[in-house]
Amino acid sequence: MKKPVRTPLTPEQLAEAERLRAIYQRRVSESRARGDKPALNQTEVGERCEWKSPQSTVSQYLNGVLALNLEALLRLAKVLDFEPATVSPRLAGEIRRGSPEDEDAREDDSLDLVPITTAKAAAGLGYVNTHIERRDQWPFKRSWLRANRLKPESLVIITADGDSMQPFIFNQDRILVDLSRKEPEDNEIFVLNSPSDGVIVKRLIATGFGSWVVRSDNPDKDAFPDRFPRKDDGSDLQIVGRVVWRGGEL
Repeated sequence: MKKPVRTPLTPEQLAEAERLRAIYQRRVSESRARGDKPALNQTEVGERCEWKSPQSTVSQYLNGVLALNLEALLRLAKVLDFEPATVSPRLAGEIRRGSPEDEDAREDDSLDLVPITTAKAAAGLGYVNTHIERRDQWPFKRSWLRANRLKPESLVIITADGDSMQPFIFNQDRILVDLSRKEPEDNEIFVLNSPSDGVIVKRLIATGFGSWVVRSDNPDKDAFPDRFPRKDDGSDLQIVGRVVWRGGEL
């Protein structure tokens, strides 16, 4: 692997480092909770990524000293178990992962158009969409959609409103929602709706007892506390779809 080149990072690259750091910290916490000895650390991550200076390289990516490149993103995604687009939609869009038996799929750079609507999902207390319009379309490479098992007819783009999901989703980010994903998945981000709260975007965490925690990624838990919805208290949440990509404002 070529030695990473140190260049001034853009705001987008700094946001990628922040999202990567949040994932790393979550994996460290999970490792400690399992009682791993030793618990996951930067040196182990770097060694599993096969970097010559394991701890230093990981630290520089996590702290925004080095800009992520595609190779580093894919190695870290494999070791830390996350979807590349969760950290860097910019780099994930370059991935070509068509199935081995489908050479045409790998070579396909044609585009599918996904509708952009005026709907908003609150990264905060809740948002009521009284009137939704289709305003525009956003092109996605067909090869990327196929690699991520996404069907254009099941996708819609809406806007995140608020900062409760930082550092993964920022205020006014566009988010791509797969409306076919209606079942909860542990540690994934979903758009949710309820009569009492309106439309929100949150991470779902399985408790292990058949229930779910609705969680904001923002570490300020005084402002954005965990929620424990129950059907009998009027807070039952319906899944609108899973968030599979986020991007900055057009």
